[in-house]
Amino acid sequence: MDKNILKGQWKETKGQVKKFWAKITDDELDEVEGNLDELAGLLQKKYGYSRDKAKDQIRQKLKMFKEKIQ
Repeated sequence: MDKNILKGQWKETKGQVKKFWAKITDDELDEVEGNLDELAGLLQKKYGYSRDKAKDQIRQKLKMFKEKIQ
């Protein structure tokens, strides 16, 4: 997913991100502000994912979310 798209839709997707990855706090999500690299870093830190796995997980989960709302 394009970094700018995620950033532009952050308010709409932040709640879903919290549901997918409950270990991430609201404050951390506020700091991320939709930045894909920062979100991937949080997933690495909180869940022990590799960088590639974190980015892949983000793409998969956000694609599922977009499909639900369409």
